[in-house]
Amino acid sequence: MKSFSALEINTLLKGFIVGSTSHSVSSPEQIELAGNHQITFIGNKKYEKLWAGSKASVAVVNNDISIEPGENRAFIKVNNADLAMSQILELFAPLHPQFDTEIHPSASVHLTAVIGAGTRIGAGTYIGPNVKISDNVTIYPNATILDNSTIGKNSTIWSGVVIRENCHIGNHTILHPNATIGADGFGFRPCPERGLAKIPQIGNVIIGDWVEIGAGACVDRGKFSSTIIGDGCKIDNLVQIGHNSVLGKFCIMAGNSGLAGSVTLGNGVIIGGSASIKDHTTIGDGAIIGAGSGVVGDVPAGKTYLGYPAAEARTTLKQWAILKKLTNG
Repeated sequence: MKSFSALEINTLLKGFIVGSTSHSVSSPEQIELAGNHQITFIGNKKYEKLWAGSKASVAVVNNDISIEPGENRAFIKVNNADLAMSQILELFAPLHPQFDTEIHPSASVHLTAVIGAGTRIGAGTYIGPNVKISDNVTIYPNATILDNSTIGKNSTIWSGVVIRENCHIGNHTILHPNATIGADGFGFRPCPERGLAKIPQIGNVIIGDWVEIGAGACVDRGKFSSTIIGDGCKIDNLVQIGHNSVLGKFCIMAGNSGLAGSVTLGNGVIIGGSASIKDHTTIGDGAIIGAGSGVVGDVPAGKTYLGYPAAEARTTLKQWAILKKLTNG
């Protein structure tokens, strides 16, 4: 089991130690549940009150903390406790599942596929014709990568992922279990003979570098050209991204949110959980869409929209306040 002193942890974080403790640290834990061999975090002054009741021996705290650690306890002061927490979690993270061989004998790899150096392919995986996989890619068991697709270096494809034909995945990208990249876009038109005629979806999906797509998420292929996910985007579990949508860099979409077809997100857009965005809508750089909101029109850059239908946050909050007064008589 891993174990570190407060001094060793501070060497990683490059912070400033206040107080001291004889306890070693064997794991991180949230402040209410931590024991005396665990490290915890205080990222906001409002959580200072929880420290007195915690048994943690060490806490990583922001520099503006106003309390003292107490007897046989220590604080590691840093500029940003939340970012420091990510370093600590990485320090204690267990190893990912291991491979006995680089390419499992039960994997089906087409003769025309190109596999980069150091790439590992798990049991039951299918790699189709003319697929190109770069160096140091990890593909866990039972993934499917279909014809003419590409995967950039140092990417991770978890079990159950399906990458449909002609789709392109960037470098350092993570696709979590059962994500589907490049399924048909949702395109149908009324038809006298068949009721609903399927509109062929002949485009693809292009995913940039350092992207993370959560379990069960779906990114549909474009009808004509490409659905595009920009560099650094983080997509939560069970998110739907419709055909021909284009996401700029470093967008965040929380769980159960969805984009209809041909939605455009600027750089740094944040979409809250269960929010839904109407087709052919543009959301400007840095805009925030609150959880559960329904966006039916364009959103200017830097604005926060809330509600269903969504409006600028100040307007929605005023409406909610008026409704509350009316219902309270």
